[in-house]
Amino acid sequence: MTPQAPEGAQSESTPEMEYSRARPKGLRAAFNGLGVRLALMLAVALFPLLIIAILQSSSVAREAQARSEAALMGETMRAVAGETRVIQHAQDAARLLSSTVLPLIDDPQACSARMRQVASTFKNFSLVAYIPLSGQMTCSNTGERFDFSGGDVFNKISAATDTTFFVNRTAPVSGTSVLGVAHPVYDDAGRHIGMISISMPHTELSLAKDGPKLNDERPLVIMTFDPEGTILTSSDGLSKTQGHLPANRSLKLLAGGGAVTFSGASNFGHERVYSVVEVVPRQLYALGSWPAEKMSSLSPFADISPILFPALMWAASLLVAYFAMQKLVIGHVRKLAFAISNFATGNRIVGTLNLSGAPTEIRDLAEAYGHMTETILHDEAELEDIVHHKEVLLREVHHRVKNNLQLIASIINMQMRQARTPEAKGLMKSLQERVISLATIHRGLYQTSGLTNIRAQELLPDIVRQITRLATGPGRRIAVDCQIDDIHLTPDQAVPLSLLLTEAMTNAMKYASNAAGKPTLDITLRKLEGGRARLRVSNTVDPNAEPSATVDGTGLGSQLVNAFVQQLSGQLQIETVDGVYTLVTEFALRPLEESELRHEEHLKSNADETAKTEEKS
Repeated sequence: MTPQAPEGAQSESTPEMEYSRARPKGLRAAFNGLGVRLALMLAVALFPLLIIAILQSSSVAREAQARSEAALMGETMRAVAGETRVIQHAQDAARLLSSTVLPLIDDPQACSARMRQVASTFKNFSLVAYIPLSGQMTCSNTGERFDFSGGDVFNKISAATDTTFFVNRTAPVSGTSVLGVAHPVYDDAGRHIGMISISMPHTELSLAKDGPKLNDERPLVIMTFDPEGTILTSSDGLSKTQGHLPANRSLKLLAGGGAVTFSGASNFGHERVYSVVEVVPRQLYALGSWPAEKMSSLSPFADISPILFPALMWAASLLVAYFAMQKLVIGHVRKLAFAISNFATGNRIVGTLNLSGAPTEIRDLAEAYGHMTETILHDEAELEDIVHHKEVLLREVHHRVKNNLQLIASIINMQMRQARTPEAKGLMKSLQERVISLATIHRGLYQTSGLTNIRAQELLPDIVRQITRLATGPGRRIAVDCQIDDIHLTPDQAVPLSLLLTEAMTNAMKYASNAAGKPTLDITLRKLEGGRARLRVSNTVDPNAEPSATVDGTGLGSQLVNAFVQQLSGQLQIETVDGVYTLVTEFALRPLEESELRHEEHLKSNADETAKTEEKS
């Protein structure tokens, strides 16, 4: 079994990669398929029929469009019926009052009673009033007095000689947005003396039982406007009218064009369909605005392209040919190709291929594939068993080396108790710590996952904990911070790096001090760009601290540190800045494939030696 390529190893050409590169990709792969090629041939043969069907469908679509526009005009007339009814009532009431209010003008109480009678008959009227040309209203259904003189609305209706519509967003009497109808009042001599004004709140117009309803299913917006192009009402609110109006047509021009339906872009750039109808001849008009994509609500097929049905028929014939090839050949070949591809990329779960409906040739090919996978799986199982035994043996070697080193450390400890001089005890103590450190490294090696690569995150933190436990005690506390990146190392680098860390920590534990309190020790191993790594060990040093009596510098630690850095092929940098002693080494990470090659060569050499020994015997 070929081991998985480790991190940092250069990519090698494998059979499955060669197989993947040999297959065409993208559009070329699609056009190389048997089903696609057959479908393309039929597409060329059926193309003339497609053109004929498109021409016929276009003619039908134009007729359907005309019917849809007529339906939209009818929808607009139906939607505006509620407002039309209320407005016509107000118009008729204004005409009637203008001809009957003359005897009551000089009696404000009787005039107001007449106005209240009309307002009670029509609940949609918020204000029914007679306003003289002076603008001083004394006759109204509310009984209030109000001065309208000087206002823009008053100036407009007082100058009119016929029925006039007006909009007041903030009506002073009603306190809301209203649509008004004004009709002039003449005295017996034919002089213009005032006008009848009737106001209807916009909210009352939108609540008309047969009025327009704005919702998601029927998003028709109805607006009414006068011959001057002034918008009087809108079912979507007067504040949103600009978003529904056509961008290139004037309402004033539309008022004189009669009933018309057209499509165009709105002021906000949205495509909409418009319908204009005359509500009150030459006085009031309605504009229906509908999103173009919602025209299908009038006719289920209005928004379908005339090309769609012929294209669907043409595509259906191509799909029949394509799926026929899929059913007969391509489907079975794809199952087999999928199984082979999965097996080639490392998936060793081989299921049963159900190709009972496939031709004989494809079934024979599937049977040959089954025999091949059985042979490969059997061979891989044997190789995996061999590798497992090798890994167990290697771990056992590390475990026994660790036990032997611990035994040596115990013997040194026994000898140290019999030493007579402090210098001898110190040397033995230093030697014992290094032996224990080596034992810790071998303990980490047999506990670390992987045979030819070692994870620094598993090995180094264990060494740090071991050394910290040995170097600290009740009277010696050091704050240790260890941060190790996920780096994969070869055994040739893991061992000197571990020994370097051991010596650096041992030195730091000896000399670490801090005038402010507990000494600190920081250990970091970072992965750098370009396949490099940096080990940094720093500890606080109090320059005013008295040297410890137990510290006896022999220089051996520095020699070992330099030796381990050379084994790593790195550069060593040591400095003390602001009471912090720092040791930094940067080295290149060796490709893990080198370790694999050496491991394979070692196995091969062992096999050759075994063979030679057997020949001699």
